[in-house]
Amino acid sequence: MSFFRNIAGLLESGEDLVLATILQRSGSAPRAVGSRMAVRSDGSILGTIGGGVLEARVMELAREVFKSRSSLVRDFTLTAGDASRMGMICGGQVRVLIHFVDASEDDQRRFYGEIGRIQEGHGRAWLVTRLPRREGTGELPEAGLLGKDGDYAGSLDPVLARELVAQFAGRQPEVVWHGEEGFLVEPTSMGGSVVIFGAGHISQELAPLTGRVGFRTVVLDDREEFANRERFPAVDEIHVLESFERAMDGLEIGEESFLVLVTRGHGHDRTVLAQALGTTAGYIGMIGSRRKRDAIYAALLEEGFTRRDLERVHCPIGLDIGAETPEEIAVSILAELIQVRAGKS
Repeated sequence: MSFFRNIAGLLESGEDLVLATILQRSGSAPRAVGSRMAVRSDGSILGTIGGGVLEARVMELAREVFKSRSSLVRDFTLTAGDASRMGMICGGQVRVLIHFVDASEDDQRRFYGEIGRIQEGHGRAWLVTRLPRREGTGELPEAGLLGKDGDYAGSLDPVLARELVAQFAGRQPEVVWHGEEGFLVEPTSMGGSVVIFGAGHISQELAPLTGRVGFRTVVLDDREEFANRERFPAVDEIHVLESFERAMDGLEIGEESFLVLVTRGHGHDRTVLAQALGTTAGYIGMIGSRRKRDAIYAALLEEGFTRRDLERVHCPIGLDIGAETPEEIAVSILAELIQVRAGKS
């Protein structure tokens, strides 16, 4: 269950919360912008903004926010001693938004539930939060959720939210300024679907990892004894194919699709690759040695594919980290998927 779905569940049960969100960081601060922690009235927490001294200080302020039912922004300077206790080399600075969330507000329960639903479905949407002034406490921050398809929810002016999202250029959360006001703009998930063709040992190691870093994950094979929930309990979908000859049937493949070809044989990889090249997938990766790759490419060129078509393919798949075991190969593939998604390749 996602962080936001947990928040919605607590609100549905009638429990007020205080949310703490990292807005800015410098130096070796422990967590990234957009990291969140929820503080409950009994002092327990969900999520983390880095642990140690920082969380202890924020939890102290959370008690004040529970009483004021308002919000504040605070800067924290982590000394070298603080950093050492948190396992870091040196200190840094962190700016944190701390605000009350009222469980009696129907809109709040629906809003956080919608964020959780989109996040769990790996849909693309942007959360925009108006920041209070740094000095003292302020009004509760307005927020809006803008979906990729234009759907909107929240209390923030939707026209303003759309302007801010259009101004937002990165894939990581950041504070965007509109006049003298600051807004935290963040994607609710990194987006992207990983479609893994083949349900062998490498797939079994890779699938849990792709889910953990925000990819929607689909596994396909023509063997039901391999493609099943016992072997892949956490993936979003499992497809048992009649044949790899029609591997793309029923799949929605687009620019945010990452196709991973790790079937049990060269013939199946070639069959799937020929179909993959006919899609608009943003990433196509195929396992195998350079010798295998060259043989498959030669056959596809004879079938009418071009060199430009084949330049789309990452083969051998994964970053070159000297991986040998299924576990290591899965890590190398995941690293390449993250690299491509971040636009760093």
